[in-house]
Formats: sequence, structure tokens, C-alpha cells
Amino acid sequence: MLEATNLIKDFGGLRAVNRVSFEIEEHTITGLIGPNGAGKTTLFNMLAGALAPTRGSITFLGRRIDGKAPHAIFRSGLVRTFQIPRPFPEMTVLENVMLVPIDQVGEHFWNNWFARGAVRSEERSSRDRAREVLAFLGLEQLAGEYAKNLSGGQQKLLEIARALMAEPKLILLDEPGAGVNPTLLGTIMDKLQEIHDSGITFLIIEHNMDLIAALCDPVLVMAQGGLLMQGTPDQVRTDNRVLEAYLGGAPV
Repeated sequence: MLEATNLIKDFGGLRAVNRVSFEIEEHTITGLIGPNGAGKTTLFNMLAGALAPTRGSITFLGRRIDGKAPHAIFRSGLVRTFQIPRPFPEMTVLENVMLVPIDQVGEHFWNNWFARGAVRSEERSSRDRAREVLAFLGLEQLAGEYAKNLSGGQQKLLEIARALMAEPKLILLDEPGAGVNPTLLGTIMDKLQEIHDSGITFLIIEHNMDLIAALCDPVLVMAQGGLLMQGTPDQVRTDNRVLEAYLGGAPV
């Protein structure tokens, strides 16, 4: 589904990502782990179009996407979330989800006067779909709440809801478990598994090894900008290079 080949990203004299190559197979949940500063977020930013690689290539569904704008990559079916959620704080939860679909009729200024029926019809359809997504994620009771009032874990679920509203083929999840209480984390993990079972592929950055072990196979490990290894969760947990670079030398 996605192939990265010899990706390099330089910031002046600093090489943040150094010749990273990997493949994401369709209908998998791939984990991406590594210590802080390993280059994981920079890699995500290149995949999503926020950064252009210095060198190397990214192919998604058979087409080159490296260097393309984020909105073009989004249109292709590759969607990302953020470690720190980025909702529109003064909009409701429902409104945050409804605004996701692209090329809505009401986005064009004159249509709000001359195509009101089409605008209203599409808005009803979008609202119904958004409510379905919120209900699936257990956020239906918060549909009218301002996004700024949600807890950290609820905002993570809202990020996932917005990603689902885009009807993605591959979702890049940036630390979905960070700052989430154990109960809500269990809910997030269950929902991610259900979404995956419906046919959506994931690449997940995460430091929570319990989440990685429960959901991900294979697991990619980055260290110092490079790809250290790829394997199953059990292989990663016992690999001496990973223990040294990421886990402090002790098994988990």
C-alpha cells in the first residue's frame, strides 16, 4: 500500500531521517517506535506532505506522493492525526467532524444563495454521517459540546472521528495513547481494532508498548534517524539493539 525508499531529511547540517526504507502492507497495523529524537515525527510529516524529503521517494497505492501538498495526499486516502490534537476549539464536536469532507457544495460562496437546496441536502447527509461516526466512538453525547472542553482522551477520539470522516485507506496515528487514562485507552484500542477489521490500514507512532504489542504487527524501530529493525512485537521486545537504543537495556 505504501512504500518509502531511502528517505532522507536534512535540516541544514542536521540529518533527522537517514536512508529509511520500509513497506506498509494493506490491512495491517504497523507500529513505529523509537526514543525521542529518533526521527519518527519527521518521517510522519514527510509521509503526510508537511515536509518534502531531501532525497528518496514515497509511493502510495502505486503513485509517487513525495513532495505533494498535504491536501493532495489527503485526497488520495492517506490521513493523519496529531500527537497533540488540533480541533477547532470554538466549534462543537459535531461541527469539527462535519467540516472534514472535501469539496462540499456550501464551500462555494454563491451556492449558498443559488443552490440552497443542494447545500441543505449535503449538510443533512454530512450531519447524519458525522453522528454515526461519533456514536461509533462513544462521543454522541458530546456532539454539542465545544471541542475545547473535551478531555485529552476525548480529543484523541475526536481526532480519530475526523480521520474516519475522510473515508481513509491508510491512517497515520501519532501517539493515540499519549496522556490518556487507562480506561479510555482501552476504549481507543478496541475502536482501532474495530476500524482495522473494517478494512482500514494503520501506521501508529506510540511509546506505550502494551498498545504496540496488542495491536501492531509488524513493528518498525527507529533510532538516531535510521531504521534499526523491523519485526514482530516479540522480536522487538527481545532484540538487543532495541533494548540498548530504546528500552534502556532491559526487556519489557
